[in-house]
Amino acid sequence: MSTPSTPVRVRMAPSPTGSPHVGMIRTALFNWAFARHHGGTFVFRIEDTDKERSTEESLRSILDLMRWLGLDWDEGPEVGGPYAPYFQSERSDKYADALARLKESSFTYDCYCTNEEAAARRKAAGSKVQGYDGFCRELSQEQVDAFLAEGRKPVVRFRMPDGSITWKDLVRGDVTFETEFVPDFALCRANGDPLYTLVNPVDDALMEITHVLRGEDLLSSTPRQIALYEALKEVGIAKATPEFGHLPYVMGEGNKKLSKRDPEAHALAYRDQGYLPEGLLNYLALLGWAIAADRDVFSLEEMVEAFEIGDVVANPARFDLKKCDAINAAHMRLLSVEDITHRVIPFLKADGVISDPVNDADAQLLELAMPLVAERINKLSEASALLAFLFVDEDAFEVDPDDAAKQIGEAGIPVLQASYDALAALPTWSTEAIQTALQTALVDGLGLKPRNAFGPVRVAVTGRRISPPLFESLELLGRDRSLGRLQRALG
Repeated sequence: MSTPSTPVRVRMAPSPTGSPHVGMIRTALFNWAFARHHGGTFVFRIEDTDKERSTEESLRSILDLMRWLGLDWDEGPEVGGPYAPYFQSERSDKYADALARLKESSFTYDCYCTNEEAAARRKAAGSKVQGYDGFCRELSQEQVDAFLAEGRKPVVRFRMPDGSITWKDLVRGDVTFETEFVPDFALCRANGDPLYTLVNPVDDALMEITHVLRGEDLLSSTPRQIALYEALKEVGIAKATPEFGHLPYVMGEGNKKLSKRDPEAHALAYRDQGYLPEGLLNYLALLGWAIAADRDVFSLEEMVEAFEIGDVVANPARFDLKKCDAINAAHMRLLSVEDITHRVIPFLKADGVISDPVNDADAQLLELAMPLVAERINKLSEASALLAFLFVDEDAFEVDPDDAAKQIGEAGIPVLQASYDALAALPTWSTEAIQTALQTALVDGLGLKPRNAFGPVRVAVTGRRISPPLFESLELLGRDRSLGRLQRALG
């Protein structure tokens, strides 16, 4: 794709009406990467005209999520900009002005029909065209007076032009709609409140948005917006019509569109479950785009350098949680131990593993322990289960009953006793000394295979079959606590 001739201005305009969807984040990512690639402007706008469903909680979730992901915006909430305000609920005067100008130039008309009346006319005519039939396009004054006498309040409808509307979609190529199948659409409710069909194009026009990259589900509304743009140019509100690119559907299980009811759809859950923002964004980028045919793992900076909207494929992309996990794990491996430690601390605090604020003892132990688990965790939230045994008070230490049943029984008691005797006799408590003592006692002394020798000891001192490396864990746990847990397991 060639470099745009005018400075790129793209926007992300979510509605704060629920939990943010991963499809929304994928759309935000592509817009952000497109803007950054071309040195353009990423505008963040809040579409909160749905007064009944919009909530402050949802708005805060969206802002927090975008901040966590690192998708910073150049204009919008919290940063301002030359086209403020960036909340649609605060822009009603601009929509009223647009409506007045459109009406004055006869691009709109008042419609007094009820939905039931329009549906009945469609049925009687046997029409297969969904939507409004244009009944009120050319009402006489007498008809208008009769409707008003009944107490009806009109909605404002836009007059779709005759013919066809074609645009070169940045993802799909040439797209054409015959306007006979695109009915006149409402721009505001009967109470005067503007609808999405008006506010979205008006805001894009006033904010001089150059490219609209959005989901495929909005494809059918594009001819309406293009027609409205032509009208907005005529009345002096729009300078140009933006270029459109419609991104592929994100599919869930069974090749159905990923819906808000699907657990994988909730973007905030990935943050709470310990995914890295780098890992999640990398995976979402793969839902419709690739940096190279043989490469799946890349940084956000590499994506920005390579991203072209023309490289996005039009075919639906299926959300694969296993691949998302694998991509996230690959990004975990790229982090330093210090970085992982910094990132896991909030999870360790939330799970009560370490103190909040972190005391000196916990900080020192964590610094020693993290190198043992950094290569073993694929999500930040997994650190708590692996490290809790080191920080828990002895009177609160518990052994997983299922793991105990599998490792500590009649056959495990001699192993634990031999381990206790060997460790209690050690003059120095170090990883090397512990390893030598246990191998001598269990492998040489009891004739056990290494893979079977240390399971009972691991469960007895860490509480679980899965833990950091055993010998290092025992050193960090210390002589007294290690021997005490072995003694307790022996009964």
